[in-house]
Amino acid sequence: MIINNVKLVLEQEVVVGSIEVIDGHIESVSQSLSQLPAAIDGELAYLLPGLVELHTDNLERFFTPRPKVNWPANSAMASHDALMISSGITTVLDAVALGYINDQGGRIENLERMIHTISESQLQGNNRAEHFLHLRCELPNQDTAGLFESFVGKGSVAMVSLMDHTPGQRQFVNSEKYRTYYMGKYGMNEQEMASFEAEQTLASKKWSHRNRLSIAESARARGIPLASHDDATVAHAEESASLGCAIAEFPTTIAAAQASHDAGICVMMGAPNIVRGGSHSGNVAAKDLADIGVLDILSSDYYPASLLDAAYQLAKMPSNDYGLEHTVQMVSARPAKALSMHDRGSIVAGKRADLVLARPAQDRLRVDQVWRQGKRVF
Repeated sequence: MIINNVKLVLEQEVVVGSIEVIDGHIESVSQSLSQLPAAIDGELAYLLPGLVELHTDNLERFFTPRPKVNWPANSAMASHDALMISSGITTVLDAVALGYINDQGGRIENLERMIHTISESQLQGNNRAEHFLHLRCELPNQDTAGLFESFVGKGSVAMVSLMDHTPGQRQFVNSEKYRTYYMGKYGMNEQEMASFEAEQTLASKKWSHRNRLSIAESARARGIPLASHDDATVAHAEESASLGCAIAEFPTTIAAAQASHDAGICVMMGAPNIVRGGSHSGNVAAKDLADIGVLDILSSDYYPASLLDAAYQLAKMPSNDYGLEHTVQMVSARPAKALSMHDRGSIVAGKRADLVLARPAQDRLRVDQVWRQGKRVF
């Protein structure tokens, strides 16, 4: 297969040219156009590497589309996978929560069903994107370490993150933001919310530190990349570095992000933060981290289409001098490298032909075609 007459988004530049694909891998990259009549004409659209998503909560909305509604697993997975691939995402880490702080959303009930479905659908070749597991470990919970050991051997776990959503720290330094978020999410009244806050604070004191150490040690022993979550201080970043974290998910302050970056930890922020112009929790804006050069990776988090949108919009912002070749690395080469997936993430001869053809449409790039390992999947 030859894809011709495209703007190739390479790691260092964007050039007009063509690529040749053989047996699912990129055979050659050329800055000249092919004269072969069978070549696919890209009509000067952008050709990007397939996007690599490290943290998406998107699967849950299909397994539980409404409260108390459990959707058939294979149908839910197919719908989720279709949304990923149509967003240009060819490698997906599906984030599932262990030891979640409230089960009103059906997460614990659905946990084993989701993990089994992700793994089986991938093994059976039913997915268009390639799916892995991301185990999100909510630390202030008695059951978290046990759940982790139960599930870490099931399916292909590509990443483990260490979370603590206790009020008054990390993501929710502002307790009022915490109350607004959880009262809205779970429909609690003032009395129920006060009780909930007290329970979470007590559980954090009892379980968070010990779970952080034991899960980190277990993940390191298995060679699974570790991520911190919502680091807010330099001390948090230093602790994450001491645990061997490769990724800092969603640091909430410039100080924490800078300390993580300086320690060689890849700083990851939410793509919705870029698209919306700031954090929904009132924390540091991803744009501000990009402007000072400490933003390494973007994640779509809760909105898959935001990943490519954010890369495109960030490249157009006058506050930085990033080109599209730089911002696309944040959603492809850099997340792949952080996971030691060296076979993907950039348009280079020898790498997998995970490719996205997209063209500008107002303030975003519209995905027209997607290939995974040389096979067209969208």
